Amino acid sequence: MKIGNVLKELRLEKRLTQNDVANYLRCKRQTYTRYENDQRQIDLFTLCLLADLYEVSTDYILGRKNY
Repeated sequence: MKIGNVLKELRLEKRLTQNDVANYLRCKRQTYTRYENDQRQIDLFTLCLLADLYEVSTDYILGRKNY
């Protein structure tokens, strides 16, 4: 599964909007949308913030672990 699909799935499970996540990351909604659409690579700091927000490991977001 692509990273963008994982991010979208996690966001929907938490019932968050893209604006909610963008505000958490302190970025524009368009930037976060590009992450979900696999149009932009996530830097390490943002990856860690997203893992904390979604309460999963970075390996899960990267598709290295299934739990």
